[in-house]
Amino acid sequence: MFKHFSNDLPAGLIVFLVAVPLCLGIALASGAPLFSGIIAGIVGGIVVGLISGSKIGVSGPAAGLTVIVADAIIRLGTDANGIFDMERGFPLFLSAVVLAGIIQIGLAFAKSGIIGYYFPNSVIKGMLTAIGVIIILKQIPHALGHDVIAEGFDGFWQKDGENSFTELMIAFGDINPAALLVTSVSMFVLILWEQNFMKKIKIFNIIQGPLVVVTAGILFTRICLDIDIFSFEKDEMVGIPLMTDQTGFSGLFTTPDWSMLFNSDLWIIAFTIAVVASLETLLCVEATDKMDPEKNVTPTNRELIAQGAGNIASGLVGGLPVTQVIVRSSANMQSGGKTKLAAMIHGLFIAISVFLLPDILNMIPLSSLAAILIMVGYKLAKPSIFKEMAGQGRDQLITFLITFLGIVFTDLLMGIGIGLAVGFFMILRKNFNTPFSYTETFGDGEPIEIILSDNVTFLNKASILQALNAIPNQSAVIIDATSTHYIHPDVIEIIDDFIVKAKQNDISIEIKGDFHEVNKDHLDYFLKKVSKDGNHKTPYFETIFKN
Repeated sequence: MFKHFSNDLPAGLIVFLVAVPLCLGIALASGAPLFSGIIAGIVGGIVVGLISGSKIGVSGPAAGLTVIVADAIIRLGTDANGIFDMERGFPLFLSAVVLAGIIQIGLAFAKSGIIGYYFPNSVIKGMLTAIGVIIILKQIPHALGHDVIAEGFDGFWQKDGENSFTELMIAFGDINPAALLVTSVSMFVLILWEQNFMKKIKIFNIIQGPLVVVTAGILFTRICLDIDIFSFEKDEMVGIPLMTDQTGFSGLFTTPDWSMLFNSDLWIIAFTIAVVASLETLLCVEATDKMDPEKNVTPTNRELIAQGAGNIASGLVGGLPVTQVIVRSSANMQSGGKTKLAAMIHGLFIAISVFLLPDILNMIPLSSLAAILIMVGYKLAKPSIFKEMAGQGRDQLITFLITFLGIVFTDLLMGIGIGLAVGFFMILRKNFNTPFSYTETFGDGEPIEIILSDNVTFLNKASILQALNAIPNQSAVIIDATSTHYIHPDVIEIIDDFIVKAKQNDISIEIKGDFHEVNKDHLDYFLKKVSKDGNHKTPYFETIFKN
């Protein structure tokens, strides 16, 4: 694990700098105490990182869960009179987080980690590209000094009635010159660090561009502290909660309330969190493995165990639920992280900083971090990706584009659901078109040959029925099932009905392969059905048996 320490240390530091505002923003968007996001970031880095088998995946609070978390806290904290109490709702919610972690471990032992592999590549790439675009859209206001509370990864429509595009228009009308200057300089540094001549200089491979950006942001803040035009408002800076003499160390943490342990609402919330968090993790694992230049394969069931353990730990001490998250995982990979030590270092840095260095962290302008995230977003959504998907065929491109647009204009889970529905439709369409090959030789005395594919399902009923009905009278037909492993009984019935009709229309049939082997009971039922005297042991039916 320490083999690539020189790579993992700076990568962990960069991920830590990206993660802190996201942890705070996601907690804010969830309606939870801000420090709960910090706790989830620490647990996601250290606890999950220690158990996980992912090389570059980073875990922490997930913006995709913000709506679920906010709704759960309100539901559990509202009494019979409709009065909401945060001090009641949040501890009850923490017990649901712990139960969700236990459920995730159960899913791992049930070998549910394979679910992620059933998502088409076009959907995953559409998800990654959409996330890249959303990162850019969400960070532009922060880069300009407007709406600077880091809200993480909410959907297209916001609670204030604005959306991702109208928010941009508002942001361009409310520019802070200090934020714009920091963003411009930061983008210049980051682009410069990507140039080939910079990569050839050894020291610039050790000192990463994002680290230079953050350091410059702190220096700029200190130098221009008393210059009004280049000053930052408090909410334009990273805001780490400080430990006071009144609260003390233990006052930063909250423990679960188990008074509703046997309440069905609590278990429904726990199950919802477990399923959604597991799905987000598995999709992120699949996407992260595809981004990994070394093409490592993450053991998914072990990942579910790691996430379950993380949620148990997070819930016990007052943290939000955790998942593997694509933004921090992308930042880790782009910053040169090689092993899971980078994720653990990022968690350790969060823990050290919030307790020992909060004043220094609170000097970082969010515009510096916005520039880093915009570059991460661009690398996920390069124009070359669209060209690559177009080269893979129309079906792949359509699924990719619809997933991409669905996520950008709704939210992560809704967009993925739309993409999967389109992908499934493409499969149905493909199955409809290619259940068999058809050799048409009308008029030359040669037979019409229908060669069935390996697997013929009920989805192929319509196309096979159309093909059989199109065969003219007095023809010779060969139905070849020698390479077929499975035929659905509904398709067998269609072929059997055609056999009966063929005799009436003077169509001779030769069947190759015993496709009735898949369902002998169905064959016996069919023969009895078409035999008028109830006795299907006649020469005609014996011929069918033999064929």
